Parts: sequence; C-alpha cells; structure tokens
Amino acid sequence: MTLKQPKAVIAALAVIAVIVAATFAEAGGRLALGALVGVLAGFSLYHASFGFTAGWRRFIRERRGGGLRAQLWLVGATAVFAIPLIHYGGLIGVQTGGFVFPFGIAVIIGSFAFGLGMQLGGGCGSGTLFTVGGGSTRMVITLAFFILGGLLATHNWDFWQSLPALGAVTFAAPLGPIGAVLATVVALGLIGLLTVRAEKARHGNLLGGTAMGSLVTGPWSLAAGTVGLTLVGVLTLLVLGRPWGITSGLTLWGAQIANVVGVPVGEWDYWRYAMNRVEGSIFSDGVSVMNLGLIAGAALAACLAGKYAPKFNLSVRDVATAMIGGLLMGYGARIAFGCNIGALLSGIASGSLHGWGWFAFAFMGSIVGVRIRERIGMDPALSTPASARPLRTQS
Repeated sequence: MTLKQPKAVIAALAVIAVIVAATFAEAGGRLALGALVGVLAGFSLYHASFGFTAGWRRFIRERRGGGLRAQLWLVGATAVFAIPLIHYGGLIGVQTGGFVFPFGIAVIIGSFAFGLGMQLGGGCGSGTLFTVGGGSTRMVITLAFFILGGLLATHNWDFWQSLPALGAVTFAAPLGPIGAVLATVVALGLIGLLTVRAEKARHGNLLGGTAMGSLVTGPWSLAAGTVGLTLVGVLTLLVLGRPWGITSGLTLWGAQIANVVGVPVGEWDYWRYAMNRVEGSIFSDGVSVMNLGLIAGAALAACLAGKYAPKFNLSVRDVATAMIGGLLMGYGARIAFGCNIGALLSGIASGSLHGWGWFAFAFMGSIVGVRIRERIGMDPALSTPASARPLRTQS
C-alpha cells in the first residue's frame, strides 16, 4: 500500500497522540480511551461519507433513500445494545445512563432550526466535525458559528426551559426495556419501508451504494460505516457511561472562550453551577475530547485517502450560509437537547420520546432548508438522472 500523503498521515497521527496523551495527563485513562473512540468516529464518518444532512437532502429532492436508511439502521442497531445496557448494565458491572429529556416547545423550535441550519451550513453535528477534520475550510466557519450559537442559547436558557413541555418520557417505562427495543426497531423499520416505497414509486428501483474499498484508505460502504458508528455508540456507553453526544462539548468550548475574554458566563443560569467545567481544560471533559478525537480521526482518514486538500476560494454565499447555518444549528441544538447524534441517535437509542420528536421536526426544518438552497442556487436543477449517480452521503 503506497500512501499519497505520507507526511500528512504522520502529522495526523502525531495530533492524535498529543490529544490522547494530554487527555490522559489531565483526566486519566478513561477519558483517553474516550478520545480514541472519537478517533474511530471520525475515521468511520469520513471513509463512509456518513452525513445525515446530504442523506436527508437527497431523499427530499430525489426520493433516493439509501443514505436515510443507513441512518435508520444505525439508530436501530445502537438501540439494540444501548437500551439493555442502560437498564441492565448494572448486573454486569456497567453503570450507564441514557439521554431522556422533556419534549416540548423548545425541542420543537430548536430541532426545526437545526434541520434548517444543517442544510444551509452543509453539515449536521457529526458532519460539521468530520468535514472540518477532512479539510473543509467552509465548515470551519460553520463550526465557529455553531459554537457561537450554542453559547448564545445558554444565555437565554431559563426562557426556553420555562416553555410548556411534557416530562422526560421513556418507552421503557410502559413497555419494559426489551419491549422498548422491539418497538423502536419496528418503528424504524416502518420508516425504512416507506422510503423504499417512495424511491421505487419515483424511480422503479433502489440505487446501490458505494462498494467497500480498503479498510485503511477507503472508501467504505455505508454498511461498514453503520457498523463502525454503532461500535462508537456502544463503546461510548461502556467507556464514558453515557450515550454519544457532540454539541454540549461545542457549547463548552464557546463558554471557555467567552470566559477567557471576560464575558461573565458564570452569571448565566446555564453555567452558574458548572464553572468548574468552564474553567477546566478542554482535555478534562468527555464530550470535548471525543470531539477533538473525531476531528483528528477524520483528518487521518482524509490523509490516508490522499484527499486532504483545504480550499480557500469561498464565495460570499458560501460564507454567509455557513455563518447562518452554524448559528441555527448551535442555538437549535442547545435548546433541543442535542443534534443528530445526541438527540436523534442517542435519544431514540435511549428509548426517549424527545428523540422521535426531534427527528420529526428537524426533518421538517430540512425540507424548508432544501427549498431555500434551491432558491439561492446552492443546489442547481437536477439535470442528470438520479439513477445514474452513485450514492454518497457526505454533507
């Protein structure tokens, strides 16, 4: 195997080593393992081009549902492991909790804003991080405003929490953990069947995906990406004792930066009793180190594939949509208890009602976002028959 960018590969490995070593020195072996799980996440996301944003967009525009179905497989497979671990893990010495949060007005507004923002920004929570790692300069802007949006939402946290909401509802309560798993898998399967019917009605067939390439240099099939990301979700539960999340770590980075430049975040309700985290190191928080690992893992994958090549010729539209999309995603994710990973994937895989509500309203927001993209020329009219284009889901 001949590497196209050997020096870049060495540099990426060195960055990963620094992240893991710094995390170990600051917080010990458990969080250092968490950073390595993040590396696996970034590696899997990049090689499989596993982006929620483009998968949704392609179904909305073309009724091609391969990417969306891969996401449903990921959620279902994660739930099969996560719900039993959350409820029975103590029997085998594994102490873990789920993401079960209230569902109400804040989640509806926040998830809709996130869905709209991810289409304008060009990536979801995980998609933003892995494309940054892969060398996208535009997504660096999206990430910066994602962080800012999350920080701004914490300033208004008490308002959003005062809005009407149901309590935290878990399907494991009425159905039991095994019943919750079965109900989740059946519901996801029904959605998948609907996408199959829609795709066949439009095109008469189902479009095949990218063939599996090298495990090291890629590309990966969506099935391989699903396996890798399911492993990430399960390992996060085992190593960190909670489901995989992304956006709380980004919001923490925003608060840490704001605190350094003199913004009194300690007076805000959201941070009042969490200033130890704000004043701590970026290597002492589990979500933070997983995010760092994810970016570095994606960078390593891009270098191994010989595709790490940042471009700086951004248009005004590129910059403006990245800024607006990032703000909408950051703000929306914070008031809706997470993004496509923390709310949709980990929420549903925890058996939580709010995860399903987030999915529904974020998808509605994406429909609006896709139409805006078409209006402003981000997505030109489809001139090539959809059946002739290979399936890739990178945001």
